[in-house]
Amino acid sequence: MYGTTLFLSATDTARRAHPALWCSAGTSPGLHHLAAGMATSGAVTDWLRTMLGEPDFGPLVAEAEAVPVGSDGLLMLPYFAGERTPLHDPDARGVIAGLSLRHRRGHLYRAALEGTAFGVRHNLEFLREAGASITAAHAVGGGTSSRLWPQIVSDVTGLPQLIARHTIGACFGAAVLAARTVTDVRMDRWNPVVDRIEPDPANRERYDGLYADYRALHPATVEINHHLAALQREV
Repeated sequence: MYGTTLFLSATDTARRAHPALWCSAGTSPGLHHLAAGMATSGAVTDWLRTMLGEPDFGPLVAEAEAVPVGSDGLLMLPYFAGERTPLHDPDARGVIAGLSLRHRRGHLYRAALEGTAFGVRHNLEFLREAGASITAAHAVGGGTSSRLWPQIVSDVTGLPQLIARHTIGACFGAAVLAARTVTDVRMDRWNPVVDRIEPDPANRERYDGLYADYRALHPATVEINHHLAALQREV
């Protein structure tokens, strides 16, 4: 779910657990959920939009599309409100590494999308470590309104994504669950898949290298960020 925060849920008939993830009951008997979540995703893109004085995301998306894969050497940790899984660190903080005078707002916006994608990949590794078999994802939320963000996530993770006709997210799912109590709901009729986003293998090598940098950046900056978080609490 591409929302203000980002949420991932793997559904299985087997009960799975991992200390870095969340477990819950499934939406019907015999199903179980293993879930992960990032503290920010759309919150960061909206922060950038506001900071840059744009009333709409359209121009930023267009500028980010024109930026090469890897944002010309710009890397962002999207921990602007701490981080949930798998770090469980409320004092984690956002980092923008590699900034130079050559970078423009399109670079910043793309780096935010790529940073979120690296966070998704980080969580997917833990979901799979717990035994979840994940070969494709159903994507919902406001971030699916343009193709760029889901495409970046697919390129970073190697995971195809299915986009349904209605991508409103949690409230639509709640309506489906309510409807199932009174009628037989066929999702292929109620909310059919209308698009499938495939990873572009040409981008994988560049993203693999940047993902290694992403994983190294938090441990390299965590003590500084924890100190800064403590200073922020004093304000």
